Amino acid sequence: MSRIGRTPIAIPQGVTVTVSSDVAVVKSSKGELSVVIPEGIKVAVEADTVTVTRANEEKHTKSLHGLVRSLLNNSIIGVTDGFKKTLKLVGTGYRAKAAGQGVELSVGYSHPVLIKAPQGVTLQVEGQDTIYISGYDKQKVGQLAAEIRKVRPPEPYKGKGIRYEDEVVRRKQGKAAA
Repeated sequence: MSRIGRTPIAIPQGVTVTVSSDVAVVKSSKGELSVVIPEGIKVAVEADTVTVTRANEEKHTKSLHGLVRSLLNNSIIGVTDGFKKTLKLVGTGYRAKAAGQGVELSVGYSHPVLIKAPQGVTLQVEGQDTIYISGYDKQKVGQLAAEIRKVRPPEPYKGKGIRYEDEVVRRKQGKAAA
């Protein structure tokens, strides 16, 4: 049995979990998230816990068991605490500034790059080189962080680019002088 899948999930105060035939809905004052429950997986809600079980021992069902439990757990964490990612701009002249619901990046191109935040995700700029991405949906927060990083990923020779706060960029030596 899946070690992750069989662990029960505690439901904190102020969070409600409702399960219909194929969708689990997690609600709180911060927002509402839904998780699709695939065939062969059963979700049961007791007083203050959620348990995920599987109907059979097929390989496909086993692989979905831990996934559904993780998705439900991330939804519960998201509507209570939320998720946050931090990006750093490293490089001479690289800067970011808030622009309405999005962020405007100047990262060495001939034009500024404008990135808009999707529904449920907020962007904050601190100084000119730090971007905070926060929201209650882990997938949206991570996806937006990856899209911003993709504008100018860190390069290995000088280390310039947009990187996650805790990311370590392995540097290369470059050309040796003749």
